[in-house]
Amino acid sequence: NKSHSTCYAFVAFQTAYLKAHYPGEYMASVLTHNLSNIDKITFFMDECKRMGVPVLGPDVNESAYKFSVNKSGQIRFGMGAVKGVGEGAVNAIVEERATNGIYKNVFDFVRRVNLRAASKKTLESLAFAGGLDSFGVHRATYFYTEGNDNGNFLERIIRYGISHQEGINSSQASLFGDDSTVDMPEPKIPVCEVWSNLEQLKNEKDVVGFFISGHPLDTYKLEIENFCFHTVSDIKKIEENKNKELVFGGIITNVHNGITKTGNPWGKITIEDYNESTDLAFFGEDYVKFKQYMVTGLFLFVRGKIAERFRNSGNFEFKVNTLQLLSELRDKLARSITVNVSIKELTEEFISKVNEIINQNAEAQPRNCSLQFKVYDAEENIAVLLPAKKIKVNPNNELLNLLQTNKLDFKLN
Repeated sequence: NKSHSTCYAFVAFQTAYLKAHYPGEYMASVLTHNLSNIDKITFFMDECKRMGVPVLGPDVNESAYKFSVNKSGQIRFGMGAVKGVGEGAVNAIVEERATNGIYKNVFDFVRRVNLRAASKKTLESLAFAGGLDSFGVHRATYFYTEGNDNGNFLERIIRYGISHQEGINSSQASLFGDDSTVDMPEPKIPVCEVWSNLEQLKNEKDVVGFFISGHPLDTYKLEIENFCFHTVSDIKKIEENKNKELVFGGIITNVHNGITKTGNPWGKITIEDYNESTDLAFFGEDYVKFKQYMVTGLFLFVRGKIAERFRNSGNFEFKVNTLQLLSELRDKLARSITVNVSIKELTEEFISKVNEIINQNAEAQPRNCSLQFKVYDAEENIAVLLPAKKIKVNPNNELLNLLQTNKLDFKLN
């Protein structure tokens, strides 16, 4: 009825106004109210990116219990969204910070925070999620154990903090009015290797439920943008993509091997891209053919077709035809690099810059990728493709990083 639709229209107007004029605050509220739904959180995180509103990970020096907005208008992840971090622990961290200012370093943090409220499990979860990153100590350091029985660095600083707090609580003024508290030396920060991007993101997902600071597939973003023309969601659209060949990339997040009732081996992998995940099962010859690729953490390029099941007319499924490593995709499929340049930018400086980039790539092997330039005139709406017939390049990360650093627009073909 009219009264019902009027109320919905009014609420729609209010929310649209808030989203337009207070995007950070609005999206922080939306994220907070969907904390229990990982799929919706992922969707709204993508919406924040589309809106140009950065979503930062948790930080003990800035985060509250829920999602909040900092002074720069950026959304700060709520510490309450991290598994193993309770409301009591967050309140202890936030109240101490509000009373006595931000924490100067990790030692200042464990000296001041009530470690009965913020337990070892709390600090481990915060470290995994990046909540202690602002102290300038990389995450692997907290879990690094040196050659002794004193535990890892996080355990040692917790003991240091507990001892410091117990010393303050039990200290009494001496006969001459002096404070008898003995300052304990701060534990030495160990030196160790930084976690790989994949390991860091995996630990984030374990304590939050999804990736915060990036995605494992970001390493192969170029391959996915240029050679993977579909997504995991496309193979689920059976009616829409019947008898079509689909190609997509993803990371294997789970592997299962088993034996059928007839005694034959079979296997199943869970593969995930930026938005969704799906299971792919292999039987008989397919299992033998693809078994080498059934490894958790492997990045794969999948080519297959939605076709009828064997001996099951009218029943369609996605069948894998080939699997390749995403790391090998560029060398196998890249045939040319096209650099797009406006005719207004075609200067002596540009030519010199390109020559320098090509010379730096001269030692890379193999150089089997052709180079071409697409010179365009936006005003006249015309373009000319100019191949560099005598020049071959290797499309390695160094070359592509050089092109990006010099702000040259390019495309792999």
